[in-house]
Amino acid sequence: MDKFFGNLHLVLVVGLLAAIALMLGVHHDYVTANYVLRWLHVFFGITWIGLLYYFNFVQIPTMPSVPAELKPGVTKYIAPKALFFFRWGAAFTVLTGLAVAHVTGYLHQALMLQHDYLLIGIGMWLALIMAFNVWVFIWPAQKIALGLVEADADAKAKNARKAMLFSRTNTLLSIPMLYAMTNANLG
Repeated sequence: MDKFFGNLHLVLVVGLLAAIALMLGVHHDYVTANYVLRWLHVFFGITWIGLLYYFNFVQIPTMPSVPAELKPGVTKYIAPKALFFFRWGAAFTVLTGLAVAHVTGYLHQALMLQHDYLLIGIGMWLALIMAFNVWVFIWPAQKIALGLVEADADAKAKNARKAMLFSRTNTLLSIPMLYAMTNANLG
């Protein structure tokens, strides 16, 4: 058991196979693109928003109390890896969400905020803004703040603050976005 659970990739593959088996078991003879895309959308969304909340609820508030000699453990090892899954979780959440809306036939109506699709459309626009923040503001600033890009101490501090402010903006936006996504009745 230790060997199995010690291998994240193996756990993910077995989890994926279990999800596919469940889809086939429930839907018997067919699994549509819509089922798979919705499941992937939720999986990537949990990854993205879970890491957003980790950064905002745990890492950012805790870092000032971490002794200076221990900070590199976070900034050189944990944060870059977490930011990898964070930014790709954002990208794949948005892509699979747009794909679900397309396959289900409401992409245009939702993006145009048409009445019957207003709530899901608002959620989609909030998610698009949040993903834009991840790729255009948070990730570039974090690369400087963490020293992944050469910069002086002043630039690192300035960019750490910038990343934090956009991350907090995304935390704020995530709350109404999650309401919109979970309460849009699209059947």
